[in-house]
Amino acid sequence: TTIEDLRWHWWQRATDMGLPVSFPPFFLRMRGPENTARWGEEDKVIREGDLLHCDVGVEYLRLLTDHQEMAYVLRPGESGPPASLVAGMAEGNRLQDIFTESWQQGQSGNQILETALTRARAAGIPHPRIYSHSLSHYLHEPGPLMGLPWEQEHCPGRGDVVMHFNTVYTVELSVTVPVPEWGGQEVRIMLEQDAAYTEDGVIYMDGRQTVFHLV
Repeated sequence: TTIEDLRWHWWQRATDMGLPVSFPPFFLRMRGPENTARWGEEDKVIREGDLLHCDVGVEYLRLLTDHQEMAYVLRPGESGPPASLVAGMAEGNRLQDIFTESWQQGQSGNQILETALTRARAAGIPHPRIYSHSLSHYLHEPGPLMGLPWEQEHCPGRGDVVMHFNTVYTVELSVTVPVPEWGGQEVRIMLEQDAAYTEDGVIYMDGRQTVFHLV
């Protein structure tokens, strides 16, 4: 199975369920130096020990979803991913908590981004990066933009839009951690879940990923 096979399988499953996709699904494979040396740089097959990432979404009742999750392909004898990847997922969840705790009614996306990143760095989060946006009938609603992958300080225009209660956002972010089991190679843990901001707090629409999917 290749990443391209996985991409088309997911797209076909969504189509079979009558769900239009929010955007063409995206899948990514990451691997350590051992697998790279064994199978070569041009290898496209998903192998034991590989790390998988997806960025996908569907349309339902005229509302769009947008989420990212990660999976690990077990090697023989393994019951889970390397410990450093597990720790990286925990750091990603910790950044999610810091980020959503920074959401404030009436504050702009730029203000929220600055607050969240300041808190994350003070808490020792490894290489925090936030790039979140509002979500509803459009994939990127014209609401507050909280960072971009290439802009972590100030987003003119949409970054100045303020947050309001009873709106939905992607909790989209990443951390970068070294993986000793992969020779110290740095790996980005990229997460994205959809959440509503209400007067009672932040509510994830369908929970959030806290452990890797295992293959």
